Order: sequence, then C-alpha cells, then structure tokens
Amino acid sequence: MSASPHAPARSGTAALTLGAIGVVYGDIGTSPLYALKEVFAEGRVPLSPENILGVLSLIFWTLMVVVSLKYVVLILRADNHGEGGLIAMLALASSAVKDRPVLRRRLLVLGIFGTAIFFGDGVITPAISVLSAVEGLEVAAPGLNRFVVPVTLAVLTGLFIVQRFGTAGIGRFFGPLTAVWFGVLAALGLPHLLSNPQVLAALNPQHALGFMVNHPGIAFIALGSVVLCVTGAEALYADMGHFGKRPIRIAWFSLVAPALVLNYFGQGAMLLQHPENVGNPFYEMAPGWALFPLIGLATAATVIASQALITAAFSVTKQAIQLGYLPRLRVVHTSVRETGQVYLPFVNWTLYGCIVAAVVFFGSSSELASAYGIAVTLDMLITTTMTFFVIRYAWNYPWALCIAATGVFFAVDLMFFGANLVKFFDGGWFPIAVGVVMFTLMMTWKRGREIVADRLRDEALDLRGFLDAVFVSPPVRVSGTAVFLVAEPGLVPNALMHNLKHNKVLHEQNLFVHVQHHERPWIGFERRSEVQPLGHDCWEVTLHFGFKNEPDVPTALQGLKLHGCQLEDMDTSYFLSRDTVVPSLRVGRELPMALWREKLFASMHRNASGIADFLHLPANRIVELGAKLEI
Repeated sequence: MSASPHAPARSGTAALTLGAIGVVYGDIGTSPLYALKEVFAEGRVPLSPENILGVLSLIFWTLMVVVSLKYVVLILRADNHGEGGLIAMLALASSAVKDRPVLRRRLLVLGIFGTAIFFGDGVITPAISVLSAVEGLEVAAPGLNRFVVPVTLAVLTGLFIVQRFGTAGIGRFFGPLTAVWFGVLAALGLPHLLSNPQVLAALNPQHALGFMVNHPGIAFIALGSVVLCVTGAEALYADMGHFGKRPIRIAWFSLVAPALVLNYFGQGAMLLQHPENVGNPFYEMAPGWALFPLIGLATAATVIASQALITAAFSVTKQAIQLGYLPRLRVVHTSVRETGQVYLPFVNWTLYGCIVAAVVFFGSSSELASAYGIAVTLDMLITTTMTFFVIRYAWNYPWALCIAATGVFFAVDLMFFGANLVKFFDGGWFPIAVGVVMFTLMMTWKRGREIVADRLRDEALDLRGFLDAVFVSPPVRVSGTAVFLVAEPGLVPNALMHNLKHNKVLHEQNLFVHVQHHERPWIGFERRSEVQPLGHDCWEVTLHFGFKNEPDVPTALQGLKLHGCQLEDMDTSYFLSRDTVVPSLRVGRELPMALWREKLFASMHRNASGIADFLHLPANRIVELGAKLEI
C-alpha cells in the first residue's frame, strides 16, 4: 500500500504542534502553580462555595475570551509575512497608517513602550515561575522552606549559564516534557473533579457575572489575580513565525486548554471539600508519595517556560537593534543551521541580574504575583489597540466591525489592567520601572541617531558632484575594491574623505553601501540589493534587510555580479567611519534633546559593539577612520 501524499504534511504538523506545546505554552502552562492560590491568598477573597464557583467561572471564561477568542482566533490572523509578536504588529500597524504621519508616530511610540514593558515581564516570569515550583518543598516538608530561595537561585543560575551553548540540544526535549506536564495537570485535577462534579456548575457564566454583581469590590480585587491564568498568552502571537497558526491552534484546543481547565476545576473541587488546603491548592491535590517527583517536574516545566521567554528576549532585542531602537550588541549565533538561534551576552546577564534581584527582594511567588499582572495586562492592552489599527487600516474593515471586533477585548483588558493597577505600590512598580528604563534607552537611542544623521547630512557633500570633481584630476588608482559603508545614501562618507586626504589613492572599484533595515520581518535575496552606477567603476548600493534577516553584507554583495561588479574576497577592503559622539558643550545653544539624554546617548554610542561584527565584515580587511562629532 502506497503512503498517502498528505502523510508528510500531517507528520510536519504533528511535530510543529509538539514544538508549540513546549515553547508557546510553557508560560501559560505553569500558571496553575500560583493563579488560584493568589486569588484567595491572605483572605483577599473569602473562601466560600459561592466565591469558589464565581472565581472558577471567571478563570474559565477568561481563558475562553482572552486566549481562545482574542489570541487564537483573532490576533493570530494579524501576521506580518508569517511573523508575529509586538514588533511585527507594530510594523504592520505603522505601515498601514504611513499616510498619517502623526498617528504613525504615536503608534510607534506606543509599540516601543509595549516592547519595553515586555522586558519587565521578562524579569518577573522566570522569577515567579521557578519560585512557585520550588515552593512545593514547603508542602512536602515545611522545614525546607528556608531552602526555597537558594534552590530557586541555583536553578536560575544554571539556566543562564547554559544560554551560551544555545537551545538546539535541549530544545528537542521541550515539547515532549511539556506535553507530559499538561498530562499531569489533567491527571491531578480529574480525580478531584469526579469526586465533586458540582464544581462543573462554574462553566455557566452566570456564576462569574453573579460574583461580580453581588460582590463588586471583592471581584475587582480577584480580577488582579485571575489574570495570572493567561500570563504567557502573548507568546501565542510572538511565536507564530516559528510554528505557524495551525499547530498553535491545534495544541491549544486539543491539549493545553482542556488540561488547564481540568486542573483549575480540580483545585476548585478540592477547595470545596477541603478549604484548609487554600495555602497551596496545586500541590495539595497530589498524593504524598508524588510530591517530590511533582516538584521536580514542575521545576523542569518552569525552566522551559523561562527558557522560552529568555530566547524571546534575545530575539526581540536583535529586532529592536535592526530597527534602530537599541545600540548594537554582541550577537553570538548558537546554530549553524538556524539563524534565529542567537545569544546576546549583555542581555543574558543583565536579565539574570534583574531576576536575581527580584527573587531576593520579593522572596516568594505571592509577593511577585503583585508585580506580575500589571506588565502582562499592559502589554495585552497595547496589543489590542494595535490590532484595531491593523484591521481598520491594513485590512480596511468598516469602522463598526473594527470597534465590535476589538471593543470587547479592550474593555476586558482595561478591566484587568485597572484591577492590577491598584497593586502598583505592592510590587507592580517593579516591571513598570524596568519597562520605563528600557523605553527611555530605546527612545534616546532612536532620537540620538536621528540627530547624528542630521549633523552628518548638514556637513556632508553630494556624492555624485564630489566624484565628478575628483575625476577631473583623478588620484592614483590601486588594485582591488573599496567598500565604503555610508549612513545616508547620496552623501560622501567621512572614510572616503580621510582616505583621499591621507593616502591620496582611490581603489580600482569603489562601492558606497547603505544598509537599510525595514519594518517587515523578511526580505528575499531577489530584493536584497539596489545598484546605481556612478561611473569610473564606482557604484552606489543599497542593501535591504528585514528585521529578522541576518545583515550579512559580504554575502549580499556577491549578488552584484549580475550588475557587472566582480568582487574578489581577498582584494576587497571595507572602510568604516568611526565617529565619536560627544554631548553639546556650547552654553546657550538650544539642545535637540535634554543634556542628560545627550550624555546617555553618547555613553550608549561609545559602548555599542562595532558595526563590523554586526554586518559580518571580515576582521582582517577592515579600515576604520574616525572623527569627533558634537551633537
């Protein structure tokens, strides 16, 4: 019997679905460790059968409305050439309103702020996830509670140490191990649900509505913790480019959502019978003999959830660098086959330092829960706002339909955000502070680059006119090719001026190369380069890269053979203008940005990694010629 022609597709979908279970759903899959516990912690919500059913109903319908409808059904449709995530959404929304400059500028600021808040979320997620898993030790043996923080720090330290080796080796275990985790979640909850099936009444939304109407104050407080059940929902969209829409949707509806619902309802059923177990209902569901294996599995699951977020932090940082919102950082590729697998040492250890500070400062998952929700809900709110502009201006849907499609989600997100905002002084300030610092750095770098470009443009000469003047009485031509990297096309680079001034020679071939990064994820090789001949064996070249393309200039220049420009690797030299930026020293001059921001930008510029590594230029064929530039 011959194999079905559709078998490979099914096999590929199965593998991608398993991968999505491990990477996409790692964060939301660890939420049962702490979500329901935090709702009833410290008596915030009185523990009564009516309240338990009301809270369970809220959790169930939050999962259905926020995850199933908003993310899985609607937002996964808003792909940017197959890619997802807030930066992809930002690029899609901003390009859709490019003929409305004021609106576009405001959307860019909003999107960058959301990206900055993501880093605050990135600090809290590993800390609360691993802490909540290790806190099972307090249930298994109360005397071990003093080891919770040290063990958490040890696990996190090991996780960040192995980042430099990449995830290719251990990544293949993420899917199967997380699938086992979801199976265990279902297996823990099912016996309690069967022993007390009355808990299924919480499927009726009347319990959620009744809880909110009859106890509005308590329900509002509860919402601040209920939202913890959807932490990680943004990963559905962010990882779309890795796995595709269909595997993510299959994984959610076939395994993840049923397992989560069974576990939450199992916890609720147990609390109806044993309200004294409210301290840690997740671990209290397990039989005594299974506690230590469950703690080990939960710790492994939280490590996987943390790994997915760390990898996302590397990816988002790299994309922000290529879009011009962060200075260049050292990027290490950890896989020869997957260009997306990168390691950024500075990001890795900065993130680690912030996470350690969070674990030590807050000390428990309950304390961290106050800090967690505000960053998550703020990003959800920004994503919903961006979605409106995508479906209105990119998809051209009618106003009424756009408002109907996003209005309900906006109201839900705003309600959750308001409930978490009241916890600002209880820890919610922490991820916001991280986000504000990142936002300040990103906007300062962007504005500083614009100022530098303006200064260079004001002082530079027109390239065509300059070359015409030079070739009236041409200098000595030497063999080989000179590649001059230029920040602005059509202008004379400082490196060429210095080369002519000091060496008084011109190469046989001269390329003036401008690297252009675009607000779209991928640009194919067929659209990689634009070439304009300038005469005298000189060419002006623009290389186009998407924010997920690898900006490999030597490889891209090989495509110029089609334009009659032959490059020999060993005869090609790359000339770079290395400008040292200093803040303005002239008193009384109107500053383009505050002096403290000028000093911050100058420091960031000074500490940025070399452009040669970023553009993959060969180290043994680089000539750097610099100057001091006052902004």
